[in-house]
Amino acid sequence: MTLHPNLKSQLSGDEIAIAPGIFDAFGAAMVEQAGFHAAYLSGASIAYTRFGRPDIGLVGMSEVAETLSVISERCKLRIVVDADTGFGNALNVMRTIRLFESAGAGAIQLEDQTLPKRCGHLSGKTLVSSAEMVGKIKAALDARRSSDTLIIARTDGIAVEGFHAALDRAEQYTEAGADILFVEAPQSMEQIQAIVERFGSRLPLMANMVEGGRTPQKTAAELKTIGFSLAIFPGGMVRAIARTIQEYLSSLKTHGSNVPFQHRMLDFDGLNGLLGTDDLLALGASYDAVNFEDNND
Repeated sequence: MTLHPNLKSQLSGDEIAIAPGIFDAFGAAMVEQAGFHAAYLSGASIAYTRFGRPDIGLVGMSEVAETLSVISERCKLRIVVDADTGFGNALNVMRTIRLFESAGAGAIQLEDQTLPKRCGHLSGKTLVSSAEMVGKIKAALDARRSSDTLIIARTDGIAVEGFHAALDRAEQYTEAGADILFVEAPQSMEQIQAIVERFGSRLPLMANMVEGGRTPQKTAAELKTIGFSLAIFPGGMVRAIARTIQEYLSSLKTHGSNVPFQHRMLDFDGLNGLLGTDDLLALGASYDAVNFEDNND
């Protein structure tokens, strides 16, 4: 498999880096086959698909690391990993960074919520102090083994303390040395533009596009023009799959057969083609004992 450009290269390129949201190796393989170079391992999407639960802090560090590990084994995408709050204090952050980096993370996102955290577009969030978050960022920077592993600092301050307080937090996180800044859930174009005007010339900015969320929806090209370097679409795949599953099951219940829905499905051969089954079996056969038997025996 071809190794994709590292995230530093992607962020400095002529085009914005786009990272579709994933939650398992199957989705990661499809993202790679679609021609993307990066993906966003979404804690929310892991909660949705693995537990059938909302994004309210139920996913643990080891569960994210296990998921990341199988994704990294399957594909060569550069993975941006949602590390929530770092799963504890600064020492927990250090362990999280080392574990995720070893499992293949290209960038690791930390946020300034308290435990248990919740989705950035849900209400009722609470925050740690900005000083505590600065300590976590510095701990993350000290813990990483390579400067190519980027640390993303996220603030949820807009919904909790207001827009100007969120910018003050973002200022502190920028000065602490974060590689990428993520001000979550701006609620208007005016807020989006103010974020870019203050920070866009100083470090790469990440935008989060959530269908039905608080932030105005923009295309990747529009976000690039505004001044963002990285755009994530963390829950889009889950929402697309959820709608398709509802429609599939409704059809099956109504007709007692998959035939009416078959034009919207891969057949057996189609799915195996997507998975590369023939190539994998051929690779296994190349190691069969018959290829290494001593013909003189």
